[in-house]
Amino acid sequence: MADSKLSVAMAEETKPDAKTVQVLQDMANRLRIQSIRATCASSSGHPTSCSSAAEIMAVLFFHTMRYKQADPDDPDNDRFILSKRLSFVDVATGWLGQGLGAACGMAYTGKYFDKASYRVFCLLGDGEFSEGSVWEALAFASHYSLDNLVAVFDVNRLGHSGTLPLEHCIDVYQKRCEAFGWNTYVVDGRDVEALCQVFWQAAQVKNKPTAVVAKTFKGRGIPNVEDAENWHGKPMPKERADAIIKLIESQIETNQNLEPKPPIEDSPQITITDIEMTSPPAYKDGDKVSVALGCAIRDRTIAFVSTFAAFLTRAFDQIRVGAISQSNINLIGSHCGVSVGEDGPSQMALEDLAMFRAVPNCTIFYPSDAISTEHAVFLAANTKGMCYIRTSRPETSVIYTAQESFEIGQAKVVRHSVNDKVTVIGAGVTLHEALAAADDLSKQDISVRVIDLFTIKPLDAATIISNAKATGGRIITVEDHYPEGGIGEAVCAAVSMEPDILVHQLAAPGVPQSGKPSELLDMFGVSARHIIVAVKCMLMN
Repeated sequence: MADSKLSVAMAEETKPDAKTVQVLQDMANRLRIQSIRATCASSSGHPTSCSSAAEIMAVLFFHTMRYKQADPDDPDNDRFILSKRLSFVDVATGWLGQGLGAACGMAYTGKYFDKASYRVFCLLGDGEFSEGSVWEALAFASHYSLDNLVAVFDVNRLGHSGTLPLEHCIDVYQKRCEAFGWNTYVVDGRDVEALCQVFWQAAQVKNKPTAVVAKTFKGRGIPNVEDAENWHGKPMPKERADAIIKLIESQIETNQNLEPKPPIEDSPQITITDIEMTSPPAYKDGDKVSVALGCAIRDRTIAFVSTFAAFLTRAFDQIRVGAISQSNINLIGSHCGVSVGEDGPSQMALEDLAMFRAVPNCTIFYPSDAISTEHAVFLAANTKGMCYIRTSRPETSVIYTAQESFEIGQAKVVRHSVNDKVTVIGAGVTLHEALAAADDLSKQDISVRVIDLFTIKPLDAATIISNAKATGGRIITVEDHYPEGGIGEAVCAAVSMEPDILVHQLAAPGVPQSGKPSELLDMFGVSARHIIVAVKCMLMN
């Protein structure tokens, strides 16, 4: 009881004075005016959504958050996540509920890696409550006791095409957040003083994330638009904008601004550039090793996300938005292709290369043994932008020495002679099939060249073209992937302007089934046996 009284007394002492409240209210109205002007000028935007959150933004940025205005990237600054791309916003999330997950990653980094004082604030629209990713993030934050995280729900009742299911049932939002283990406050989102109070209270909570459920009204302060349907994503008509702005200006009583509080400077000095491999990979030629053996905003960590490659299709929207945000995240997709074997087609990624090839500025690694996998991880850690590393399930032989060097965009010619008649290109498990086929063909006095691509994007077109010309313009690509969007199409694009080069593609032709990896590679046309047949057919034509 004494602690409760003390908390109330402290809260009373930290209430903003009347002058501060008025300045914050005036700043909220200026934000409304700026949103109306900006959206009118561009004939596009969401002024009604901006208006509903204006008080929330004013309080957060000019009363609650600690940051340096002149240095938005300072590592000690509080973080803010919003569904827009602005200079002071860390992640462009779209509106589909991805922001809270990104905020969880920042808060986790702050609490467990940096062990610093900065806090993370995430503003979400009530429409995002329908997204499953929001609930996954709520569970994550609660499980890891992210008391440095505050999620603010702007509950303005209206969505793109009408009212949202819960409308203004604030108590339902509150109960759902509490059920996920969040400390939850309900507040009138128009009340500047109340917002100041709940954000102060959130800072006192330990071992729980805080949700602030703010009841707001879309188009707040705009006559005949506030809380009205059919205004989502529509700028104010230019003939009305001046009158609306004058009305809002008439409610502004001060011409003052507030400076944000400076951050607490206790983040550790971190450098994630020039990552070094402390020792070469410790594998011997011929060893059998699973290739699969081998939180990123503001450059605080080097983040690697690893799961079955098939499951990354679920996250493609977040992956593509991560690319828009120029995130430095690294993704590792294991269990790719039919070589997964007995787990069946639901676990087999046969479209992941196509997916990641379509992501702008994404580097795609496809290592073929344990040594090249270690190098792929090392190179990804030093590469700016998104990286994808495709790894296989079966144990594969080590084919490179510990002293081998690897570079992004540089393929490896792993087998060659002056008598080579065909260039066979593979990666991952199919490289081993290509080498086995080359061994069998050599016994029949047929010599083939074998290339390991290592990176699918960027592709080493120069090596492919020069070796194709040296082998009569004949290329066979073999991949544990569907034909669409995979290695074969990448190679075809690379040689498309070259005359007299023919590419024959071997790839999984359809939906696979369960079975032993070696049997499935053969059944779906990408085994050594099929490579041998393709080589002989190519030489006969």
